[in-house]
This record gives sequence, structure tokens and C-alpha cells, in this order.
Amino acid sequence: MDRVLTNIDEVLVALRRIIRATDLHSKYLAKTTGLTAPQILLLQTIRNKGQVTIGELAREISLSQATVTTILDRLEKRNFVYRQRSTEDKRKVHAYLTQTGMETLRSAPTPLQDQFARQFSDLKGWEQTMIISSLQRVAQMMDAQHIDASPVLDVGLLDRQSTSI
Repeated sequence: MDRVLTNIDEVLVALRRIIRATDLHSKYLAKTTGLTAPQILLLQTIRNKGQVTIGELAREISLSQATVTTILDRLEKRNFVYRQRSTEDKRKVHAYLTQTGMETLRSAPTPLQDQFARQFSDLKGWEQTMIISSLQRVAQMMDAQHIDASPVLDVGLLDRQSTSI
């Protein structure tokens, strides 16, 4: 006998699938590259921006400077990036990709948010607005509207990054 799902069940199943897809993709990234989604996003941003300061990186990917610094520390230890003080302004430090970082990005799978962004941009404006509104409402219903979050589809809280970044 098939159980008919109620509307609330349908919503919870959809949320669970989103969480599970994010979890599975995060594990896939870790297995194939040894990196987390925020680490890959940071590497991509450095590649795309060229010479970039930690503050510019933080603004670009919507993370705090402290979080970006922690990510950079871990990436630098693994020889994916290096930092260099600006010759024009000694207060500024720029991040650069190493050859290892560039090669890793070339072979890295597409982050989940990139795949999502491509498909989302193909939707009509009204569909995009409807999805945004619905998800904002869901976040509010879960009392999550004030939780700090970046546009990175990764499992866990940003606080967790101190151990997994």
C-alpha cells in the first residue's frame, strides 16, 4: 500500500534531498581533489581575479576575512597558493595560485553551486523570483534567516570550517 505524502512531507523530502545532494557532492569533491567546496571556490576566485587581496577575496565569496585567512593557511601548507606582500602598499597581502593549485583546478569537478547557477540562470525571471521567495520563506520558517551563509553549497556550518577547510 503506497502512502500518500502530505504537502509537509513533500517539502521535507525535497529539503532532505537538497541536503543529501550537497553532502554527496562535498564528499565527491573531497575524494577527487582532497579539497572542500569553499577551498575550490577560493582557488577559482584567485585564478579568475589574478592579483587579489584577502579582503577582496572575502568580499567576492561572502566570507569573513578570518575565514578566508584560515582557508588560505591550509591551502598554503598544501602548496596550492602562496601569499606575497604588496610592493606598493605594505599593508596589503596578495594571494596567488601555485602550479599545483592551477593543475588541481584544471582537473577538479565542477562545484555544485556552479551547476546550480547555470541551470538557475536558464529559468525565466518569474521562476527565479518564485524560487528565491520560497527559499527565503523556508529559511524564515526554520528560524534560519539570520544565519550567516555564503553562496557555497557545502555541508556544515561555517564554524565547522576551522577543522575541515
